Amino acid sequence: MAGTGTAHLRDGDVVLRVDDLVVEFPMGRHATVSAVAGVSFDVLRGETLGIVGESGCGKSTTGRAIMQITAPTSGTVSFEGTDLTSLSYSDLREARTKIQMIFQDPISSLNPRRKVRDSVKDPLDIWQRGSEAQRIELVNSILEQVGIDPERAAESRPHQFSGGQCQRISIARALVLDPTLIICDEPVSALDVSVQAQVLNLLEDLKQQYGLTLIFIAHDLAVVKNISDRVAVMYLGKLCEVASSDDLYGRPAHPYTNVLVESIPIPDPELAVAGTTITGEPPSPVNPPSGCRFHPRCPYADDICSRTEPTMRSIGDGHFVACHHPLVTPVSIA
Repeated sequence: MAGTGTAHLRDGDVVLRVDDLVVEFPMGRHATVSAVAGVSFDVLRGETLGIVGESGCGKSTTGRAIMQITAPTSGTVSFEGTDLTSLSYSDLREARTKIQMIFQDPISSLNPRRKVRDSVKDPLDIWQRGSEAQRIELVNSILEQVGIDPERAAESRPHQFSGGQCQRISIARALVLDPTLIICDEPVSALDVSVQAQVLNLLEDLKQQYGLTLIFIAHDLAVVKNISDRVAVMYLGKLCEVASSDDLYGRPAHPYTNVLVESIPIPDPELAVAGTTITGEPPSPVNPPSGCRFHPRCPYADDICSRTEPTMRSIGDGHFVACHHPLVTPVSIA
């Protein structure tokens, strides 16, 4: 796994297309961290794409590279037909009004010195959207939609709200400019389980109300399954499997995906705990393995896995896997 290829890319009303994205960070004089290594995917209008993988796989870096917060080393990021990597600073700023991001830590993402309503209203002030009265009216309306009292928000700062409330405030701030695409970078990982459900339900409701397209980044597969239309699995900077949510969880084709699915807790005290079929820690992104990046931990690996990097191939019904020995038989192409 952890392969390359573009067989999984689609035609149609594509809002975002990421093609061969590479993000590297220098480490000392002679070393480079390969955080994202040739990732390609697309998101159709109105779709929710889940990106899942263990910590350090590069999923958050991918989200930040889409926004150009972290500049890609190479590759393209096309939003509604425009390559964001080729835009000037002023054009990129304007393009970002249609792409917003909800960050993992809701409290740290808000200015602690500013009152909450002012933080939510800032994007409207910067872009001079409407009159002052119209801006306040819009902000109050959106705050109410996400379950925050506008009067309290006008007088309170972030530390006076809970983590779940701060995440709702961050969602409101992402909505005020009427974006097309929102990147949610682990938006519920720092929240209690009951609050997670509230925020997920809120995102689903707002998606329908505003006609949003979402990228949902998380390490919790159960959360990703519930909110995503399509899921992409990452490992050590590479994509290994892409499929619809139901298909990927119903018949995982990559050994790594299979282990992730089997690790989802099942609330049944009588059920035996399934043992993992992989051992060891992920290799270093400074010196990734040759061939398939997963082969040192894969129980099915052989010589070809260590020599040749697999490419994405179809196993039917929009399900794609980058593996020399998939657990599901690939379809034959005449």
